[in-house]
Amino acid sequence: MSELYIRVAEDENEEPMEIPSEDDGTVLLSSVAAQFPGACGLRYRNPESQCMRGVRLLEGVLHAPENDWGNLVYVVNYPKDNKRKMEEIDAASAVKIKRGFQKTSDLIVLGLPWKTTEQDLKDYFTTFGEVIMVQVKRDAKTGNSKGFGFVRFTDYETQTKVIAQRHMIDGRWCDCKLPNSKACPDEPMRSRKIFVGRCTEDMTTDELRQYFMQYGEVTDVFIPKPFRAFAFVTFADDQVAQALCGEDLIIKGVSVHISNAEPKHNNSRQMMDRGRFGAGGFSQGYGSNRGGSLWSLLSLIVFYQL
Repeated sequence: MSELYIRVAEDENEEPMEIPSEDDGTVLLSSVAAQFPGACGLRYRNPESQCMRGVRLLEGVLHAPENDWGNLVYVVNYPKDNKRKMEEIDAASAVKIKRGFQKTSDLIVLGLPWKTTEQDLKDYFTTFGEVIMVQVKRDAKTGNSKGFGFVRFTDYETQTKVIAQRHMIDGRWCDCKLPNSKACPDEPMRSRKIFVGRCTEDMTTDELRQYFMQYGEVTDVFIPKPFRAFAFVTFADDQVAQALCGEDLIIKGVSVHISNAEPKHNNSRQMMDRGRFGAGGFSQGYGSNRGGSLWSLLSLIVFYQL
């Protein structure tokens, strides 16, 4: 017996996909849901009345109307408002990420005098705008300042203004920079690649490429084989990649998490916070040569203390 396929689409005006039926002529709801995640049934337009009719569903099995699927296009049913909500979430995510290009970041403050406290730092930077966070890094054993810290502002324009100039704090010139910015000498360029976690096997490279192109030009999409529930997407613009990091996005009805695809040593704040200077180890799946960038960062911090 040759296998019978029925034509199914998310919308009557979209190109349908052929879904296989079972030997008895029924169609499993799971077969439909495999191609249309979240599907809970099918409907079709009656050729005579032009009204939409539902397909009978019993214990996960869809039964052909009048025992014949015919050449009709069947439209996917979703739980009430689910499809609309997913579309709204996707649209909201896109807007959020586009706005995210103007998100503020933690800035590293280099060259702090040993006596500078977090309150001193906050008092100084509040003159530029609202401060979200200040931190002076200290030695865990002695409690003494390490000569650098971090600050974050509410407003992106304030951040830009602060980065553009040097700062006299407690009698010493200090610099504020993005920890992984090209403005920092010897620091690596920001990555254009993101790590997409919690992927499902039905996601293809073309689908991921099409989805992420709403944020910017995509130069490469890679899904490891055998499948390992993640993928890598590379953008032409590193700002797009950095803006996406930390976001949870909805792709084909599934929540995926976006993070940085680069080794951990590319993030100077992570190294400082975790006290891992001179220690081996990377994010999973990466190499272990981190000496060059570590010495560059150490040299930069020492330089500002001289």
